[in-house]
Amino acid sequence: MTRYFLFAALALMLTTVSCSHAKKVEDNPQAAGDTTKDDSVTESPMSFDPTGSDSGRIEGLQTIYFSYDQAQLSGDARKGLQSNSDWIKAHKDAVVQVEGHCDSRGSTEYNLALGERRAKAVRAYLVSLGVDANRLSVISYGKEKPIVQGDNEEAWSKNRRANFLPIKK
Repeated sequence: MTRYFLFAALALMLTTVSCSHAKKVEDNPQAAGDTTKDDSVTESPMSFDPTGSDSGRIEGLQTIYFSYDQAQLSGDARKGLQSNSDWIKAHKDAVVQVEGHCDSRGSTEYNLALGERRAKAVRAYLVSLGVDANRLSVISYGKEKPIVQGDNEEAWSKNRRANFLPIKK
């Protein structure tokens, strides 16, 4: 009998809390998702480039590509990073964000970790070439920003990469 009484009391308390919350929402349209009176919300479209930052579009910075499921730098990657190192050293007013990317295979969590390992490998190599570590940051986008759409080796090979985004100090 005591159990039934406790259950009834709990149900009554939950109903009361739920009803009081509903009243608060009625009194405050913004709590219900009405943003017409919120000056911080604008109707201008967001600027978002899903393909990443540089993707080879910044003269002097090369995109670095990786083999499947790898974070090790190939010989071609090391040559490209030498060129990138020269660019970074010449642009002393820039901090460079190294972005790690993956292809669409594997889980989101796995690819975020792999993208981070790739970005850190690039950063470590640039530091070994004399770039100040304080001028480099890393971020992983995993498989969230493909440069090429598709589920084939041609697309996957372009998405396994590290991009470079210069940021002014």
